[in-house]
Amino acid sequence: MIYFHVDLDAFFASVEQLDNPELRGKPVIVGARPGTRGVVSACSYEARSYGVRSAMPIGEAVRRCPEGIFLPVRMKRYMKVSQQLMEVFSSFTPCWIPISIDEASLDMTGTEALFGSPEEAAIKLKQRVKEIFDLTLSIGIAENRYVAKLASEYRKPDGLYRVLPGEEIPFIDALGLKKLWGIGAKTLNRLTELGWDTPAKIRDLPLRVLQVRLGKALGDFLYRIVRGIDPGIYTDGVKSHSLSQETTFPIDVGDPKILKQTLLELSHQVIFRLHRENGRSRTVFIKVRYPDFTTRTFRRTLAHSILSAEELFHLGWELFRQNHPLGFEIRLMGIGLEQVETNEGPLQGELFPREYDKQRLVEKVIFELQTKHPSLSLKKASLLSPPLNSPES
Repeated sequence: MIYFHVDLDAFFASVEQLDNPELRGKPVIVGARPGTRGVVSACSYEARSYGVRSAMPIGEAVRRCPEGIFLPVRMKRYMKVSQQLMEVFSSFTPCWIPISIDEASLDMTGTEALFGSPEEAAIKLKQRVKEIFDLTLSIGIAENRYVAKLASEYRKPDGLYRVLPGEEIPFIDALGLKKLWGIGAKTLNRLTELGWDTPAKIRDLPLRVLQVRLGKALGDFLYRIVRGIDPGIYTDGVKSHSLSQETTFPIDVGDPKILKQTLLELSHQVIFRLHRENGRSRTVFIKVRYPDFTTRTFRRTLAHSILSAEELFHLGWELFRQNHPLGFEIRLMGIGLEQVETNEGPLQGELFPREYDKQRLVEKVIFELQTKHPSLSLKKASLLSPPLNSPES
């Protein structure tokens, strides 16, 4: 098996630099406006050299990088570029999973006759993206999706690294626990307190010991990843009958303002894809993963189709508030639609106007205009600045 993990470098900031070449080489910070209580959505590598990171409060980003160029999130533009990039990825293999707006996992098994060795295929993919979009991406290659993801981070930006069969454990050991995807600061501190501060020390422990001391979910996860075994991080990825988007936070998050902003952006990504597929659905679900890796999914089915990002967001937030323990931090949040059907005829059971009809029509018009005219920078006002400054409702 050969898997590529493809990760666009500083995607939001890179698109801003692509659209405005004068920003190249400068510290670009995409997110909330300075002076608000929002956060950084993304930043260029120039800004990262000042210590700016995603999910950082915007005030802290201003303090660390006062000369930074602060820009609002243009989600429609990023989604349009993402859609075009995914089409390029799909031209290399029919077996691929979009992980997020700027990441994808490609099953490249059996493509050697078309593109050469895995390294040659990766170089061709990087060249194609550079020629078409003038963007760079990092590619990790391995025999499973988890190790490929780690490899994609190994030589960022514009990286390419392959972990050969049999080299997974040495690669894991060279990275150390801090750089293993899925181990956050709190988990790392807990492991250090227990004296389990290297992958090798965790490998020496029986599975039962890990489960008893850390909980079954986290114990199982650690037991697998220190051996370079895929813990199944993408097994519940996008399927033909569902559409979903999710994000893993760099640090565990409990701030409702950050969570609401994240959920709103993810909702717009899901509805954009729903429009692109000309689909409809009546079932919304949210996915929440806690610091101990316990993962829960909550669903609600309505009598009518969900066709507005604003409605999807409000439904998802209601589900979250009803089921999420107050004050608990989370490491991952996702939202999606299940039982998606092709919208081939008039919607049934919707004879009267509904609360979100106007938003649905506006979003549909924006989608159609953006599809026909990619250079247009149309954006809903709710995404121009953090929608989270109003009191909690």
